[in-house]
Amino acid sequence: MRSSRRISIALAGAVLVTGVAGSGIPASALDPAPGVSDLTHDIDQILSDPRLTVAQAGVVVKSAETGEDLYSLHSGKLFIPASNTKLVTSSAAVETLGLDYRFSTRVLATSKPGRSIKGDLVLKGTGDPTMLAADYDALAAKVARSGVKEVTGRLIADDTWFDDVRLGTDWTWDDEPYYYAGQISALTTSPDTDYDAGSVIVSADPGSAPGKPAKISTTPPTDYLKIVNKAVTGTTTDANIVREHGTNTVVITGTVADRYEDWISVWDPTLYTASLFRAALAEHGVRVHGPTVRGAAPSGATTVADHESMPLSKLLVPFMKLSNNMHAEILTKAMGRKVSGQGTWSAGLAVTSAFAQANGVPTARLRDGSGLSRIDGLTPSGITSLLVTLKGKPWFQTWYDALPVAGESERFVGGTLSSRMAGTPAAGNVHAKTGSLTSVSALSGYVTSADGEPLVFSVISNGYLSGSPKDLEDKIAIRLAEFKRSTAVDGASVLRVNPPAGGDLECSWLKPVQC
Repeated sequence: MRSSRRISIALAGAVLVTGVAGSGIPASALDPAPGVSDLTHDIDQILSDPRLTVAQAGVVVKSAETGEDLYSLHSGKLFIPASNTKLVTSSAAVETLGLDYRFSTRVLATSKPGRSIKGDLVLKGTGDPTMLAADYDALAAKVARSGVKEVTGRLIADDTWFDDVRLGTDWTWDDEPYYYAGQISALTTSPDTDYDAGSVIVSADPGSAPGKPAKISTTPPTDYLKIVNKAVTGTTTDANIVREHGTNTVVITGTVADRYEDWISVWDPTLYTASLFRAALAEHGVRVHGPTVRGAAPSGATTVADHESMPLSKLLVPFMKLSNNMHAEILTKAMGRKVSGQGTWSAGLAVTSAFAQANGVPTARLRDGSGLSRIDGLTPSGITSLLVTLKGKPWFQTWYDALPVAGESERFVGGTLSSRMAGTPAAGNVHAKTGSLTSVSALSGYVTSADGEPLVFSVISNGYLSGSPKDLEDKIAIRLAEFKRSTAVDGASVLRVNPPAGGDLECSWLKPVQC
């Protein structure tokens, strides 16, 4: 067995002498150490899986200490990275905004507050994705405690901190009703502490008897959605909850025997949020006579109540562990706002691209912050170089701790890797970012070898037609956890790893969460 491996490695090495980096030929030295030779052989064998026959895979493994390439396949080719884009977005956000960065939400009066505000009341946001209905209720309570009983003018929803472009230019139209493609606004609301900004949980419960209408509720309670209930009580649950494209009409169909729920994005989170705040004001005895309108707070408006978010250091956890797309886009626009005064995708992506260029990623095509766009492009070499560079940042440990951890069942530790690589040398060892779109899968991050050597790796697959190759990513990561430079490792156990559950989307995007 050993001699046949040596022959294959020697042949690969002979070809590589006349090749070039990133040519697609696996890297191996002319006379590598036994451990490196066997690592190359085993990764080659993993990548020989027939699912990749019509697809393209890029793989790079580097020493995090020296930057030395231990394995390289299509290292310089541009791949659709899916949520691996968030590695760049999150690190650029920490560098640009700082770990202490907080979003603010304020309530302002256009005239001197008293029992009656003779003018307008303004709700002004800066993009806080952690705002819950309870937080808007708390703001309304503060307004009431200040003595305000009525507002003679309007309720103004001020979302001007960002522009009014709600969806990424390359996002597919049929993703629009789903919460993982929620609209981006400076004034938004999340339904729970996953902080899926701009979405609502719609729940269907069985009615009073078989054949009777199902009972529909929302979290938070809201009349902003138009509910069309066609679902009935049955002996099994086979229901569907869909928001009609371009509207706030939600149609529920099928049968319901037990609670069924889904997370649905809202059309126009600004006005949705304003409706929640207006209802909260009324609940606390504050009457607003005028209508709700969209607009900007006038200069000189007086702050009546305010709220600050958790710092970015804490937001990184739900952002990266659960691969939250809206956090990525909100932070992208926040970076643009800070650097150039423009809360736009173009301004924010200019900041991210400059950061990437300065930190080991010479080739990148970035169209959004989350990786939902299929026009995004990163190279495995660029990703691993970034991962090496980030180890030298003063904030690295906080950022690293926010990455999903293989095989850790606690949701806000393991994240999108909580059900992967459990019971292997990679469990609790691999800290990495997943990525999933239809025919796109990626895993990039950090692992410590059996010798105690820190490694970085990036595995990206594009264009496969059969089942997801996530198990191949896991096999490579496990093999790296077993890697020893001076000692050969029998890779047979790695090659028998069962495929992880999951499909074309990040497991955390499938609600209730399926990680």
